[in-house]
Amino acid sequence: MTPPRWSAGRVAVAVLVVLGLAGGGAVEVRQHLREAPALAATWYAPYVDVTLTPHHAFEDPEVNGADDVVLGFVVADPGDRCAPSWGAAYDLDAAATALDLDRRIARYRERGGDVIVSFGGAANDELAVACADDDELVDAYRAVVDRYDVTTIDLDVEGEALADTASITRRAQALATVQSTARRAGRDLSVWLTLPVAPSGLTSSGVFAVEAMLAAEVDLGGVNVMTMSYGASRPSGTTMAAAVEASIEATRDQLDAAYRAADLPLDAAVLWGKIGVTPMIGVNDAVTDTFTLADARTLRDLARDRGLGRVSIWSANRDAPCRPRAVTAEVSDHCSGVAQSSPAFSRTLDVMPGRPRDGAGHRTRAATAVTAVTVPSVPDDPATSPYPVWEREATYVEGTKVVLHGRVFAALWWTTGDEPRTGAADGAPSPWRLVGPVLPDDRRPATTTVPAGTFPEWDPATEYRAGARVVVAGVAYRARWWTRGDDPTGPGDGTQPNPWTPVAPS
Repeated sequence: MTPPRWSAGRVAVAVLVVLGLAGGGAVEVRQHLREAPALAATWYAPYVDVTLTPHHAFEDPEVNGADDVVLGFVVADPGDRCAPSWGAAYDLDAAATALDLDRRIARYRERGGDVIVSFGGAANDELAVACADDDELVDAYRAVVDRYDVTTIDLDVEGEALADTASITRRAQALATVQSTARRAGRDLSVWLTLPVAPSGLTSSGVFAVEAMLAAEVDLGGVNVMTMSYGASRPSGTTMAAAVEASIEATRDQLDAAYRAADLPLDAAVLWGKIGVTPMIGVNDAVTDTFTLADARTLRDLARDRGLGRVSIWSANRDAPCRPRAVTAEVSDHCSGVAQSSPAFSRTLDVMPGRPRDGAGHRTRAATAVTAVTVPSVPDDPATSPYPVWEREATYVEGTKVVLHGRVFAALWWTTGDEPRTGAADGAPSPWRLVGPVLPDDRRPATTTVPAGTFPEWDPATEYRAGARVVVAGVAYRARWWTRGDDPTGPGDGTQPNPWTPVAPS
C-alpha cells in the first residue's frame, strides 16, 4: 500500500508527539498501559440511537439483554455551540424530562448494566467542531461525564468532522484534560475513538485522529472501526466477513505503527485489545453491502480468537425484522432488512466475556437479567413526585406516566384499575411498562401561567413549526418540532414524546 502523504497538520502533530512525550503526561500514559488489566476480555455493547422514535427501550431486559450499551449521540446544541445536546434536539435537562433518559439509565444500572456515551455521529456537529473555546469545550465534555457518571466515552468522528484538523486537535487536547482530571480525582475514564475504515485500513485522516490523541497524551481505551458501507472499497468477490477481517488486520498494523512512533509500543495482546469493531447489521447504507447473521457469527469467533477489545453494532434500534412486504433493499432506521428474529444479532454477539468491573468505578456484571420487578412499599409524595401517583379509580391513556412506590410506569394502552407492574398474576400482559426509579432530585414539574394574550391559544387545526409558542389554560408551551393536533397537555402518542414542552414567558 502506498504510504499516505503527510500534511503540514500531521507533521505538526508528530512534533507534538516528540515534544509532549517528554513531559509527565506521557509517563502517566505509559505507566497506565503497564498497570492496565489484560484487555483480551472482549465486551459487547450495541449502539442505541437515543432520539430516534419510537424510542428503543434499552433499559428493558426483555428488549435488550446486553450488559453495556452505547448511547448516541451527544452533539453541539444549535442554540449554544459549546453546550451538549442529544441529537441537537434536547439539552441534558430536556432529555431527562422528555426522554426520561436519566431514569432509564438508572433502571439499566439497577439490573447490573452500564452505559457508554457517544459523541458525534454522522449527523449534526460534534462539540469540538462547533466549539472553538478550549475551556468551554472541556466543560461540555465534563458536564456529560458527570451527569451520567460514565467510565467510558466514545467519540464517533466521521464525514466532514474527520477532515477538520483543527477540531481533531482541539478535541484531543480537551479530552486529555478531562481524562487526567478524572484520574487525579480517583476516577477512571476510558476514551474510545470510533472511525470509518476500509479493507485497506483507516484513512489518512483517521490515522491523523489517532496520532492527535496520542500527541495530546490521551490514554486511548481503543479505536473502534466502523466496518460498514464499504461500497467500492470492498474488492469484487470479497465477502463482508472477509472485508471486516481485512479491516481489523490493517487497523492493527496502523495502530502498532502509531504507538511505536509515540514511543509507546504495545505487545500483541494489548494491541488487539485496543481494537473494536462495529458493523451495520443487515442492509447497509451502501446497499450492495449486507451484513448477515452468518457474518455476525464469523465476527463473534474472530473477536474471541483475536482478543478484540470491543464489538458493537449499528444499531439496537435496527435489530429487528422489517414488516411483511417491506422493501428490504431500502435502509431503515428501525429494522435490518434481512430475515431475522428480534434481536437476533445481539443474541449472536452477546456472548463475550464482558468488561472488567471492580471497585475502581466499574460496576459488577449482572449474572442474570431481571425481567420482573418487585414494587417495594415506598411511600409516594404527590408534592414532589415527577408524575401523578397512580390511583385505582383513574383512567389512563396510552403514554401516560404515573408513580407507584418509588417507580415510574408508562401506560402501554388504555387502562383503569390495573395496578402497575411488569407482569400480571394470571400471566396476561400488563398494560404498564416500568420506566425506572424515582430519582433523588425529582420534583413535580413546575408550570408557569402567563397573562392573557401573551401567546395565542392552542388550536388543534393549526400547523405549528418548531419554536412556536401557545397557551393552554394559562400555561405557555413551546413546539419542539412541527406539529398539528397534538394536545400540549397530553402524554404524546405512545411512540414519541409530546412535541410541546412547558416554558416560561419570554
